[in-house]
Amino acid sequence: MKVKLLCYTPDPERVCAAAALTSPGSGGTSEIFESLDLEKARKTLKRIMGYGHVSVIEHANFTFSLEEVSRALTHQLVRHRIASYTQQSQRYVTYDTLQEYVTPPSIAEKPEAKKIFDETLENISKTYQKLLDLGIHKEDARYILPNAAKTNIIVTMNARELRHFFNLRCCARTQWELREVATEMLRQVKKVAPSIFENAGPNCVELEFCPEGKLKPPECNIEEIKARFRSL
Repeated sequence: MKVKLLCYTPDPERVCAAAALTSPGSGGTSEIFESLDLEKARKTLKRIMGYGHVSVIEHANFTFSLEEVSRALTHQLVRHRIASYTQQSQRYVTYDTLQEYVTPPSIAEKPEAKKIFDETLENISKTYQKLLDLGIHKEDARYILPNAAKTNIIVTMNARELRHFFNLRCCARTQWELREVATEMLRQVKKVAPSIFENAGPNCVELEFCPEGKLKPPECNIEEIKARFRSL
């Protein structure tokens, strides 16, 4: 997989801090924005977000390219509805080699399981190609393709929705592939807007406890998780 932050709102921290200061301020937002340096913007955001007023960070948008991820991942990703998506179409892309599928680590590490998985995908690819040879359009032949099929997708979210996305998808209970993608997305946005994404990550990083209750995986150590995400 490949995760790349393509672009984002210029000066996201200054923009969001200016928004935060617009509500109680007497001047226009443009004047407030011009008067803000980065240090003051970050202090403002830390204070305002600390009060729970996070609507102001909706003014910053971030766009990512997610490449060679599985359809299993994108089916989960698009459930986050406050976002914009454009995905590679199976009406135009042909799947005919094992390199065009994602293999889960739990399968890859077991030779017998990997053999069964690969043989099944090879048979699917052969059948898919036979359908195409018979004149079946890709949009109909794709009905036999599995969730393992690779795809590319571009996604844009505002900072508030991203933080919510990280709360849910950086969690240890999230499916492994989406968790890896979400964690890498967080790592990249923290570099460009650290004050907006301070303490972002799974819910336990902010809440100081695991909200999953009895569903919490036994291997979870909240202190280790907190330390790992705060050091991204």
